[in-house]
Amino acid sequence: MKKKNILLSICIAMALGSCSDYLDVEKDLKDRMTLDEVFTSRDYTEQWLAGAYRYVWNYNADMGYGGEWPFAFADDIYHPTYKSFAEKSYGESTYQTSYGYCYQGIRQASVFIQNVDKCEAITVEERADMKAQARFIRAFYYWKLLQKYGPIPLIPEDAGQDYTKPYEELYLPRNTYDECVEYISNEMVEAARYLPLKRETFNIARPTKGAALGYRARALLYAASPLMNGNDDNYAASLVDDKGNRLLNPVYDEEKWAKAAAAARDIMELKGDNGLPRYELYHAAAREKDADEDGAYPATIKPFDDGNFSTKNWPDGYADIDPFESYRSVFNGELTAAENPELIFSRVTNQGSGIKQMVQEQLPKFTNGKNRLGMTQKQCDAYYMWNGEDCPGKDLEIGRGDGSSRKTGFVTAEDVEAGMYKPLREGVSLQYADREPRFYASVAFNGAYWALAAAPQQSDRRYQCWYYLGTGEHYTGSGGIMTGIGMMKFVNPLDNDAKSDGQEATSIREKSDPAIRYGEILLDYAEAINELQGTHQIASWDGSTTYTLQRTTEELKKGIQPVRIRAGIPDFDNSVYESQVEFRKKLKRERQIELMGEGHRYFDLRRWKDAAEEESLPMYGCNTKMTKEQPEAFHQPVRISEVQTRFIERSYFWPFHIDELYRNRRLTQNPGWKSSK
Repeated sequence: MKKKNILLSICIAMALGSCSDYLDVEKDLKDRMTLDEVFTSRDYTEQWLAGAYRYVWNYNADMGYGGEWPFAFADDIYHPTYKSFAEKSYGESTYQTSYGYCYQGIRQASVFIQNVDKCEAITVEERADMKAQARFIRAFYYWKLLQKYGPIPLIPEDAGQDYTKPYEELYLPRNTYDECVEYISNEMVEAARYLPLKRETFNIARPTKGAALGYRARALLYAASPLMNGNDDNYAASLVDDKGNRLLNPVYDEEKWAKAAAAARDIMELKGDNGLPRYELYHAAAREKDADEDGAYPATIKPFDDGNFSTKNWPDGYADIDPFESYRSVFNGELTAAENPELIFSRVTNQGSGIKQMVQEQLPKFTNGKNRLGMTQKQCDAYYMWNGEDCPGKDLEIGRGDGSSRKTGFVTAEDVEAGMYKPLREGVSLQYADREPRFYASVAFNGAYWALAAAPQQSDRRYQCWYYLGTGEHYTGSGGIMTGIGMMKFVNPLDNDAKSDGQEATSIREKSDPAIRYGEILLDYAEAINELQGTHQIASWDGSTTYTLQRTTEELKKGIQPVRIRAGIPDFDNSVYESQVEFRKKLKRERQIELMGEGHRYFDLRRWKDAAEEESLPMYGCNTKMTKEQPEAFHQPVRISEVQTRFIERSYFWPFHIDELYRNRRLTQNPGWKSSK
């Protein structure tokens, strides 16, 4: 057997930090041993697998604020660090670290798969699980590359492939999008066969059967979407390999939607060892009174009485649940990963510059937070009223209004005393009154109440945050929220270190990032079912059954109703279910609300081919130049002139770094980007 020299510990990934050398394991390595020597040791074998996990975190996170994951920022959220994304002024060298790291992880996982069976110190069952984990990791890295860059090279897995060769010696062309998805789908199925249904708490970040099936479902949904399925526009025609072959299929195939629906159904039908559904939406019981003195855990605000959901208990209705707490607790660390029944895959921890940093960007300056992560007026308007209607004046400024005007006036002390407009406090604009529970769990509007339960002083634990000019939280040009509308999702009442001598917030509660969760899967199913015109027979992931898939009201409701019930809002009218076009609009809006801030919006707009319109619209927010003496003027939406939003066709996919094109002479650049220095 040919022997290859390799680093004997997890540090292999760290030693290969240069993108230019991510497949050259011989370079600059001093401590060496053979593959045979590594894979006869249990410790070294486990370390090798752990090394393959290294890039699942940080560089391939899906959400939040931080170096390598800007994709939560499309037309819904704005942070000044990402102005170049709104203005499409970024270049070929922007945020490219993840490309090399993904291929490092792919190589390390491949070597593990090829060699782990040599380790007789590990049982057959353990090796099967570990090999399945490596398959998951490898397919995950390919998915992250595909999602960001579009079609990418798949490294051949034939027995003669030498993975230690420098990348420039491999000269691999780009595979088609469909080939990439087929590979990811097949690998995730193979991984799912041997992955467990559930992990122990100490291994909670490792993949399960559901995680593999979840990423398979997401990949198949993208493959069915308009950008990739039947796209014959100029952009698609220009996206070719080095031989001029198209990488996006110009021929529409409805069966792709059926396969996506079946993949989501696989997770919906997945059973635990107890025979019950493996995943479900988390729900919190209704509270009759406040659970604490600081308002951090308030009594349930009774949802709208629709004569339907309001009369039934969960899961058929919301009569006995607290929709606000049910939604909030999924994200803010109130639940651990092990306690969250809808968490399918999570990288679990705050991860330094991940969720923790994002929460610090959300927290008010009063808590020593940075108060810079803003929400656009469009996103604020997307949330429904508590009765399921649109808010008055919705999207008026961007030319989509229904003729109604925005509410005027403000909550008075008498209103508060009378128990009106809960949970609003005195002085808050009535534009924010009577909104759905997810709004209050997610939006830090002007005058929003922050329950700072961990503040050292009792007097600091009830904070009403104002963004008016002249207040401590106002936008200054270099700090504060540009739109005058903040974001509260992911923030826990214990996430603060208020008034601690100017230091940053340090008491950020541990949180589990929702990389894949059941709410997404349900919406995936509804979206895919809605696109079917005919009836399709699709086998389940393991071939144990065959699904009959067709667009019916009953099937659409299976996907979207649980999400809306948990959110505490009424069902759609029958006319919505009867119309494919109308349901598609509602489904897109539901994803915009339910998945806000989780890294979906940027990619959803692109796969739907909606980005050209949605990201070209001007950004609106409150008029942050107005003081508290000018409250009506503050709440009259104005265009944010400091950000010149636009869409450029080339931004459908990320550019390859020019150095990669020189390294791999068969790699072609995405349309519109530079292909030479």
